[in-house]
Amino acid sequence: MYKAVFIDMDGTLLKSDHSVSEANRQAIHHLQQKGILVIPISARPLHGMMHIIKNVVADDAPLVSLNGGYIVHKDEVIFQDAVSLHEAASVHKELCMYDLSAMYYSQMEWFAEQETDRIKKEQKITAVKIKIQPFGETLQYWDEQKNGPNKILIAGEKHLVHDIEQRLVELHGGKLNIFKSQSTYLEVMSSAASKAKAVEFLMNRYGIEQKEIIAIGDNFNDQGMIEFAGMGVAMGNAPEQIKAVANYVTDTNNNDGVAKALQYCFN
Repeated sequence: MYKAVFIDMDGTLLKSDHSVSEANRQAIHHLQQKGILVIPISARPLHGMMHIIKNVVADDAPLVSLNGGYIVHKDEVIFQDAVSLHEAASVHKELCMYDLSAMYYSQMEWFAEQETDRIKKEQKITAVKIKIQPFGETLQYWDEQKNGPNKILIAGEKHLVHDIEQRLVELHGGKLNIFKSQSTYLEVMSSAASKAKAVEFLMNRYGIEQKEIIAIGDNFNDQGMIEFAGMGVAMGNAPEQIKAVANYVTDTNNNDGVAKALQYCFN
C-alpha cells in the first residue's frame, strides 16, 4: 500500500496555464481523506508554490521547494542546503561568457544582476519581488547572512543552456547537482539538494518505506526521484529518457495525467 505521493508542479500537476485541473484536485483530496501524504515537490521557490497549492494539498503537508534545497513544514524550515559562495562565484564567472539569464534563489529571496525578459517571465509566477543588483553585492549580502543560493536558475536558448550545462558539469560535476527542468532552464544546487534526496529525507522523517512511495514528474530534475520511488511515474509530456526510467507513463499535464496516474496506482 502506498503511503506518500510526491508530485512535481510545472509540467506535471499544473496545466500549461499554471492552473490545477479539477480532476487533479479531486484525486488529491480523495487520497488525503484516506490518510495518504501528498507532497508537492518543485523547482519553484516556496513563494511561487504556496498560492497555487493552498486549496490543493493539506495545510500540514510539507512543501519541497527549489528542487529539494528548501523544505518547509508548518512554517518551520526542516531542511535547507546552499551552494557555497566559492562555487556560486565560479558558476557566475562562467555564466558571464554566455547570453543567459541567471537567477539566484536563497530561502525566500531571489536575486539577479539585470532584469531580462526571461526574468520578467519568472516574476509573473513569483510573489516576491526580485532584487536587481551587482552579483558582488549579493555575494557580500550572503556572506553577512551566513547563507547562499539554495538554487541557481539559468534560462536561455536551448543550445546555450546545453553548452553551459556541459561546461558546469565539467567544472563542478560531483560537487553540484546540475539538471535541466526543461530544455531552456538549467537548475544548479548543492550536492546535498535534489528531489530524490528530499524524498529520502521525508521518507525517513515520516517512517515510510521506499516501496510505499509514488513520485510523479516530467523532466530531468525529476529523474532521480522517479527512479528512487517504489512507483515512479512519468508524464506523457516527459522526454523519452524520463519515460524510459519510469514504472508507468501517464497522460499529459494538460489532460489530467496526475489524476489518471493516481487512479492507476490506487485502483
